Amino acid sequence: MRKPVIAGNWKLFKTITESVALVNELKPLVAGNQGVEIVVAPVFTALSRVGDAIKGSNISMASQDCYWEEEGAFTGEVAPKLLKDAGCSHVIIGHSERRQYFGETDLTVNKKAKAAIAAGLSAIVCVGESLTERESDQTFNVIETQIKGGLEGLADLAFTHIVIAYEPVWAIGTGKTASDAQAQEVHAFIRQLIARLFGKPVADAVRILYGGSVKPDNVKGLMTQPDIDGALVGGASLKAESFAAIANF
Repeated sequence: MRKPVIAGNWKLFKTITESVALVNELKPLVAGNQGVEIVVAPVFTALSRVGDAIKGSNISMASQDCYWEEEGAFTGEVAPKLLKDAGCSHVIIGHSERRQYFGETDLTVNKKAKAAIAAGLSAIVCVGESLTERESDQTFNVIETQIKGGLEGLADLAFTHIVIAYEPVWAIGTGKTASDAQAQEVHAFIRQLIARLFGKPVADAVRILYGGSVKPDNVKGLMTQPDIDGALVGGASLKAESFAAIANF
């Protein structure tokens, strides 16, 4: 059985004080939930304080990005070992917004994933197609290219520290959600692709999340699908009550 992961990506929202208040409000709402891995991803400036606030709870913390070098003359970047030092157990890599606005490529995703794993973090590696790509029947080609490029050279053992997040770009922040069947179709394709590239045992074990306007009222349908192992949640993770409702699906 694959333990579900519900991860909240707070994006560029919440001050340090607001972030700590949110996680303190969330803790009692999910305290009894041992069947789901719950992860929150605050902004860089709030990581250390949120990390302190979640100690002893069943909530883990992710960074929203990282760099692939340990240290050096890389102004503005944050290394995986620094994120671990701040209390992170996970890092989100290759989110569509990083690809769209900040030049993220499959090559940089690959470098970041390897660096994160080497530092002892779990990498939540994001893949997904745009609306134009979906409408031109390129979804599977896009996903295959991103998976092959982003995970190239990873050993089977590394997959104990890999989570894949399928996020159709056309459904992020738009209020649109892929239907349960649409999401399942792509998740099944990803699992079959992982089996082909890395072997069936790896494919059977790897967790694949859905990300794209996940809310309390649609999470149950998504989670009934055989190849959907959780959610990467955006807007609904910014309120404790709605995020708890998703985590406690």
